[in-house]
Amino acid sequence: MIRLLDFIFSLLGLLVGFPVLLVLFVIGLFDTGSPVFRQERVGRNKRAFTLVKFRTMSKDTVSVASHLASTASITRFGHFLRRTKLDELPQLWNVLKGEMSLVGPRPGLFNQEELTQAREQHGVFKVRPGITGLAQVNEIDMSTPEKLAQVDAEMIRTMNLKNYFKYILMTVSGKGSGDRVRK
Repeated sequence: MIRLLDFIFSLLGLLVGFPVLLVLFVIGLFDTGSPVFRQERVGRNKRAFTLVKFRTMSKDTVSVASHLASTASITRFGHFLRRTKLDELPQLWNVLKGEMSLVGPRPGLFNQEELTQAREQHGVFKVRPGITGLAQVNEIDMSTPEKLAQVDAEMIRTMNLKNYFKYILMTVSGKGSGDRVRK
């Protein structure tokens, strides 16, 4: 049932949100010259997939987890995208393709070995990664790998339609601050 909802909501989001996506893409062209950011992430069953987002950092920023990046790398437009969570909109494409869900554990990078190991121990890779989830609405990010894996596992154990919609609504209403970045 959740996969069907993911498909319907991501398709509708991409169709209805196309004008917004287009405007953000064009502004991003002027901001960084390359508005779309692609990065290999760890998906369901530890399979690699390419995550798509709007670029919020300058193009020459090293590919690391957000909590390891410097705020100096984030552009002015990037700050706006992160604050409004609009940088996440292109991930609807990942959801439509079945690589992600709207709700699930945020996909990590392959070089985040401590996080990958903790998630493996807690069975987190059994599900599709998500755009938002319990950890995100409670401002728990990848800088605390064991805690994040525990919260992800709790979310998976308690996932139902009510919580699916709850996490989406909490995210849309501004709960959680997104990925932390070093100052």
